[in-house]
Amino acid sequence: MTDLATTTPARTWQPPTGIAPRGTLVVLPGRGEHGLVYERLGRRLAVDGYVVHALDTTAGDSLEDVRAAAEAAIGPDATTPVVLVGSDTGALQALHLAAGGDPRLPLAGIIAAGTATTTAAPSGPADWDAELEARTACPTHRQKLTTDADFERGQLSAPVPEHLLAHARPALPALILHGAADAVTPLEQARTLAGRLPHATFGILHAGLHDVLNDASHRTSAAHIVVWLERLRADENLRPILTLEPVPEA
Repeated sequence: MTDLATTTPARTWQPPTGIAPRGTLVVLPGRGEHGLVYERLGRRLAVDGYVVHALDTTAGDSLEDVRAAAEAAIGPDATTPVVLVGSDTGALQALHLAAGGDPRLPLAGIIAAGTATTTAAPSGPADWDAELEARTACPTHRQKLTTDADFERGQLSAPVPEHLLAHARPALPALILHGAADAVTPLEQARTLAGRLPHATFGILHAGLHDVLNDASHRTSAAHIVVWLERLRADENLRPILTLEPVPEA
């Protein structure tokens, strides 16, 4: 068995000098992806004070191996709260790890973005142009994927591994982000997932495609992640810090 804790180093982004860390995030990539696919997200969240570790795990890795890699990435003195961020099959891995409640990975919450559909049948397009069309509308990210020699094309059409198909229902706070225009996982499946979880916040990117963390609205996704993390830091019940109200007409 491959030891992911030693063979899969994390891609890490730290807060700028002089800014005390406010929490630790571990990003689990989806089918075909690797940690550096999330460099833009990692840099943006680091600026807001969060340590971000993006792993090079794959959809087929066992949950124990993914847990060990995440544990190795954060180390023994991680700044809390520790949150798993997963995209596609990485979101399913995050849900299962959080439901397992392993004390070796002291999680405070999870973020599941563009969660892969929990069916054994292939769910995405095999043609590269169609895959790009399904993944993201962001021209910068499309160019990045097209020129990335480490990105595995065609994996979005691969079946979700069997060990991730069972429903996981973690009791931790969860932020579920999903694109309304996601052609890989229907929006209603994400809505059903959020409804199964006891402490879920559900966010819909109205023109969003499957890779909502790297879509055209990636700034909005990152901003809402920061707002959610700040609420988690302040109160485990996620009470709002700020509420927007309509202005009365004059």
